[in-house]
Amino acid sequence: MRLLIVDDSRSSLALLGSIVGQSVSGDVQLCLNPRQALARADAEQFDLILVDHIMPEMSGMEFTAALRQRLTYRSVPIIMVTSDIDKQVRIEAIKCGANDFLTKPFDPIELQARVTNLLALRGAQLELAGQAERLAREVEAATAHLLEREEEIIWRLARAIEYRDGDTGEHVSRVARISQIIAEGVGLDAHRCRMIYLSAPLHDIGKIGIADAILSKPGKLTSEEMTRMREHVTIGARILENGDSDLIRTAELIAQSHHEKWDGTGYPDRLSGTDIPVEARIVAIADVFDALCSERPYKKAWPLAKAYAEILNCAGTHFDPACVTAFRNGWGEIRALMEPPALAESA
Repeated sequence: MRLLIVDDSRSSLALLGSIVGQSVSGDVQLCLNPRQALARADAEQFDLILVDHIMPEMSGMEFTAALRQRLTYRSVPIIMVTSDIDKQVRIEAIKCGANDFLTKPFDPIELQARVTNLLALRGAQLELAGQAERLAREVEAATAHLLEREEEIIWRLARAIEYRDGDTGEHVSRVARISQIIAEGVGLDAHRCRMIYLSAPLHDIGKIGIADAILSKPGKLTSEEMTRMREHVTIGARILENGDSDLIRTAELIAQSHHEKWDGTGYPDRLSGTDIPVEARIVAIADVFDALCSERPYKKAWPLAKAYAEILNCAGTHFDPACVTAFRNGWGEIRALMEPPALAESA
């Protein structure tokens, strides 16, 4: 324990220091100037403060009020040493932050008892604070562990869906990262960007309810088959509905609305503009762009530059213009993600 005694009288300061030093085994420091005492309190943490009421440069009340402004001294015990027994003075001292009083001339045994009791209180405070900090760390670690497990399940499920759809699983990884780049570009906060990154891989989870004959058909789908294919967004939303976590709720929004279009011609609800959740508007760009750049049973992969131009051309019709701007501004990262450096330089 560290104690600081502040008094402008050398004799009083020496007497206080001597009596307190006999009752505690901690470090007892003495200071004649209250302003210097504040500077010393900033430099090191004290566990108990004794301060004289009347001092020329700064009163004990002013000193106490200034000390209480410091976060680390909000709960440190402070004893006000005063020769004034007026009730109003003590009330004002309490308002400034004093915990206890010692009236001059003081009794050495009383002083030692008050110091001992307040140090015991301070020790209990520190112990409780330590326990709370340890508990917070344990809760944080347990929460992080649960989030890691949740994220692992999400990624494994998303890759399983991609394998069923005839892909290696890289599509969902690229869509997730491109979505994150766009989300950051439109100014979403870090937590929301993270949720979009983790939720984007589940955008096509509803395809597990679509027949293989439709998913793997090499040619153009019939009108009936296309209608059936479009049902994957509704199936996906049903799979993810009523989630308790931000991650699953975000995934539901994306699964339901990532085929909506800015101009209202998309599906399933023909939403338009900002009625489309921003999460879905973001993933729509990432999904279409990567799909254009990927080979499918029914088409060849587009050149990177052509796919990039298509996204820009669809701003205001298929895609949210602000999200397209974010896509364009993040193009350097996206291009590096899509192709090896040698190929990216030629795009």
